[in-house]
Amino acid sequence: MRYLVVVLAGLAAFTVASQADIVTIEQIIAKVNGEIITNVDLDHDRADLEKQLKANGLTGQRLEDALKAEVPNLLRNKIDNLLLVQKGKEMELKVDPDVNKYIADLQRQTGTTDPQKFEALVRQETGKSYEDFKADIKNNLLLQGVMREEVMRKIQFKQEEIRAYYDTHKDEFQREERVFLREIAISTQGKQDNPAAVAAAEKKAKDLVDRARRGERFNELAQTNSDSPTAKDGGALDPYKKGELAPAIEAAVWDKERGTVTDPIKIPTGLLILRVDEHHKAGLAEFEEVEQEIQNRILDSRRQAALRAYLTKLRDVSFLEIKAGHEDTAAAPSKDTTWNDPAQLKPETTTKEAVLAAPSRKRVLGVLPIPGTKSSGSSSSR
Repeated sequence: MRYLVVVLAGLAAFTVASQADIVTIEQIIAKVNGEIITNVDLDHDRADLEKQLKANGLTGQRLEDALKAEVPNLLRNKIDNLLLVQKGKEMELKVDPDVNKYIADLQRQTGTTDPQKFEALVRQETGKSYEDFKADIKNNLLLQGVMREEVMRKIQFKQEEIRAYYDTHKDEFQREERVFLREIAISTQGKQDNPAAVAAAEKKAKDLVDRARRGERFNELAQTNSDSPTAKDGGALDPYKKGELAPAIEAAVWDKERGTVTDPIKIPTGLLILRVDEHHKAGLAEFEEVEQEIQNRILDSRRQAALRAYLTKLRDVSFLEIKAGHEDTAAAPSKDTTWNDPAQLKPETTTKEAVLAAPSRKRVLGVLPIPGTKSSGSSSSR
């Protein structure tokens, strides 16, 4: 996903598409509180959108229809992102530690701890400089922080609403028996003939179990220590039904209480630590069992309207100009976003008679002496 990139371009910059020998003139489309959005930004976003839709399996007419529906909103989305990032900076949200943690997690997951090699990998995979890539991460975290603090925390609902939702949607809470797990995998692949390496892996696994049982967050331990691809999701696994797990693993987790952390389990590729997040019994789930899920559903149902209302308020108090021929599909109704081209501005002119005739000006001249004269009005040169 291509996050918001602040463009530090002049009023007329040029990008040369060398392979096609086509020159694209970069033009400003919108001005948002001193920052700009250009046609090149929107072209990049359109390309990213098309790539994402294709990755979701859309082709042919379905792809064309989806593009036709979403492309008109690209400028809206760009303005939304800029406003949220600007608000995050205004709020002085501290996200640098999270940026560093995110990058460290990526380095661990890609097995690229050398900074120079990691920066080369970023350029290869994203086509961006490392600095732009890092700025994108920071902007995205600022955006999420504003949404969390200014939108999500202010969505209110009562306990009675949660209970009423449960009572009217009981058919949606009929469960098959399933267990929800998180994992930390410690790999010993390629180390089986090295007793010292295997012993180190076993010690690491035991230490992680002890840390999890003492109360450290299992998902964070998984993110920073697991060798499984699930590390990026905090070790979360898809739910399992009875009989879908290996017998030794099922015996270790099936009837255990929520929060149980297993001892390290030996598997062919290394050691596995599991945590029981949930265990849904067959039949209608108890209210307490699904209360958090219902809260999340209510939040999700109200989030978009609350976010759009907040973004409308941000538009109302922002400097926003949009060039003719382009539309912000979420424009604030009372906001004038007419484009003003500085090249077309003309100096204001007036006459001496008009200045003297202006009442406010006459009062000033009647009180303050003209330089070079006395208060009586007679010339000081006399």
